[in-house]
Amino acid sequence: MVENSQNRYASLLKKSIANVPEYIPGKTASQIAAEYGLKPDAVIKLNSNENPLGPSEKVMEAIRNEAGSASLYPTADAGNLRAALAGYTRFPVKNIVAAGPGMDSLIDALNKLFIGEEDEVIVPVPAFTYYGISAAGLGGVPVYVNLNEDYSLNADAILNAVTAKTKIIWLCSPNNPTGNIVIAADIRKLADQTKAVIFIDEAYVEFSEGGSLSFLVEEYENIVIGRTFSKAFGLAGLRLGYMIAPEWIVSGLLRVLPPFSVSFLAETAAIAAINDQEYLDSGVAMVRSERKKLIEAVLEKTPYKAYPSEGNFIIVDVSPKTSKEAVDAFLKKGILVRSCDSFQNIGINTVRITVGTPEMNQKVTEAFKFL
Repeated sequence: MVENSQNRYASLLKKSIANVPEYIPGKTASQIAAEYGLKPDAVIKLNSNENPLGPSEKVMEAIRNEAGSASLYPTADAGNLRAALAGYTRFPVKNIVAAGPGMDSLIDALNKLFIGEEDEVIVPVPAFTYYGISAAGLGGVPVYVNLNEDYSLNADAILNAVTAKTKIIWLCSPNNPTGNIVIAADIRKLADQTKAVIFIDEAYVEFSEGGSLSFLVEEYENIVIGRTFSKAFGLAGLRLGYMIAPEWIVSGLLRVLPPFSVSFLAETAAIAAINDQEYLDSGVAMVRSERKKLIEAVLEKTPYKAYPSEGNFIIVDVSPKTSKEAVDAFLKKGILVRSCDSFQNIGINTVRITVGTPEMNQKVTEAFKFL
């Protein structure tokens, strides 16, 4: 009876939904602990690029102080947070929009603004998979273009893939999962030769010594920068992102985003995080230092290849082992790393490892001996 009812109502689903692949997230420590019979507090979680230091004490104090106001609605457009972000980014409020849950909601909103049935988006791969998933859910067609062999951007290949139906080009710098950055010259080349909106995901920009590309928003009307509080600020659990964009795009985003999408406590925490620059700087410095040490350790002490990275993670080619074999070997040591199997154009021999604390990274290095 239930099955017949499901078949009856399945025709109500949009046809495009059948073409939407499932997003595959990194597993939580509790999920892994249950699967492998481990103690949750013994699992070192390095599979989702979270901040191993957690939020600052000032953030936790702010949440505690304002917890009693959780019964109240926040501002509809996260106005207080946008004002704080104006100081942090040096862009006026009119060029900033904040929303939750996470940057994913803003990816959805940007697709809502521009993508209809059979409109195309270009996604250089490997990259964060949600860009294409979100577009496909709206009836859009993701067009995947391979990065160069060293994972650098191939601007000419992207331009060759552009058609009259191309609406958005999704880029990521530093790129997830490869860790490399996009250069301004390639962005200008794309912006000058296409009419598409160019989105640059800077979720990991605080960790990059190459810096931000946000200055391009002042030069072009079709460039958008995406950011998050999930990584350097250590607020992944509060699900909060923001965009820096031309005013005409911000205006559109505010029309399609749901009101009150940033909770009162998330806004409180984010503002406190922005104001704790010392904590942010110290955490970023640790990641940069430990990232260098981790890459060197893999190259010098293991037979495997680690790639340069500007993010808070690295990728390692564990050939001839498969990524699944590597993940399983690390799990036996209580370390959770990410298989890259779900990313396009990266093969079956690559794992992504979040840069942890010195103690965590030492255990990672030791675990390679058992792979």
